[in-house]
Amino acid sequence: MSATVQGESIPLWHAENVTLSDVLAALSEIRYKFARDETGDDEHLHPRTCVMTLISVSPSEPDEELARRTTLSIGTEHPAQAIVIREKAPIRGRHLDAWITSEVREPEVACGWQCEIITLHVHGHAAEHLAELVDPLLASGVPTYLWWLGTPPFGKKELLDALRVCDGLVVDSARFEEPYTSFRRMAGLLKVAHHRLGLADVQWARLRPWRETIAQFFTPMDRRGFLNGIAEVGVDYVGEGRGNRIAAALLTGWVGAALGWKIKRAAAGTGGVVVAHYEAGNRSVEVDFRPVIREHLAPGEISAVRIGGSSQGTTFRLSVQHDPARMRPVPEPAYRTLHATGGEDDAGLELAERRAEWHRDVLHENLDSLHHTATGDPPGESRPKRPRVFSTERRRPDSARVLLTMIEIGDGEPLRHVQQMDAEDEAALLLDLLSTGTHDEVYNRSLAAASELVEKF
Repeated sequence: MSATVQGESIPLWHAENVTLSDVLAALSEIRYKFARDETGDDEHLHPRTCVMTLISVSPSEPDEELARRTTLSIGTEHPAQAIVIREKAPIRGRHLDAWITSEVREPEVACGWQCEIITLHVHGHAAEHLAELVDPLLASGVPTYLWWLGTPPFGKKELLDALRVCDGLVVDSARFEEPYTSFRRMAGLLKVAHHRLGLADVQWARLRPWRETIAQFFTPMDRRGFLNGIAEVGVDYVGEGRGNRIAAALLTGWVGAALGWKIKRAAAGTGGVVVAHYEAGNRSVEVDFRPVIREHLAPGEISAVRIGGSSQGTTFRLSVQHDPARMRPVPEPAYRTLHATGGEDDAGLELAERRAEWHRDVLHENLDSLHHTATGDPPGESRPKRPRVFSTERRRPDSARVLLTMIEIGDGEPLRHVQQMDAEDEAALLLDLLSTGTHDEVYNRSLAAASELVEKF
């Protein structure tokens, strides 16, 4: 358990048109003051706690705010130094404006620590001076991660120079301005970057529920043979026209790289439809991309995945849908015959059951008069239907992010499974990537395979 001592909203230091020496001097003074306040005058200063340096490059004000909130959320639980860099329009005579804020945590059984957020407004292109900006600020002996919001300048020497002082680069391919060109250039980093550099994509973290659901289908031993019997794969993605097919390509690259598929050809048709053919041993696998319209999903987001085939005389089909359409109940023209649960938990169901039981008692005691009042029919000619609990519409508005999995094997009855996806949290997604040190060989193989697919169409 820990408690927040000082909020991050009030800057501890701010200056305009400064040098990095000014920033370093102010940062050293803030750290010394915290260490002295923490130990008092009778003890030696405690060593500073820091597990990483997280650098965020933000092209716009909303991105800067997102980077600050995310890095603060991470830093208050994981001692870190955060540097947020924002590109600003050039102003003659001004190069750098700086802010330093801090969030202090006081654990009950350990020394306190502070998460410093150093915000730098660079008047001009940040990438041109990124290495010179961050190198003096880096903490020694801990990994350094560069999180680039927007589209990094792939292929530029300035970016490669900055990456030489970093241990990992984190991007979000869903936000690339030119998805195809930028995605291919990003894949090229695997060949030209230094061997210690890790490469991570927030889009890959978003695909985790899809990858886990697909992998779980083939996990039982009696289904392992289906891996060699896949004949077709279909991916629906949200978008109009070409849209952003990066997520669909990454998911396909993950499956193809894991199973050793070799792409032969791919063609893009009108409206964003793509058909690709892979060679898997002595058989062919067809992969189809299809754009769909889903107003509640972001452009480029995957809407559905279908995998089908046969193995040893048994056919199989796996269908995974993101928040599929639901059948809405049509109220019956009777006296309160339906009781909605009003939630997904057992308490909601129990309350509905109690209401239905009370309803049944009321009907039993006042059957004739209630029926006459509700319908106008003479008492005794007909009776209202027994009230019941209607539980098929139990999803609340705040739990709409679900995956519906349908499994069909041979002539057996279809199996249906519904799972709820966690709400998208930028800090959680970023931590998921940083937990591996941004070195994920599965992602690297998937990225290379996806890049090869993108080049084909």
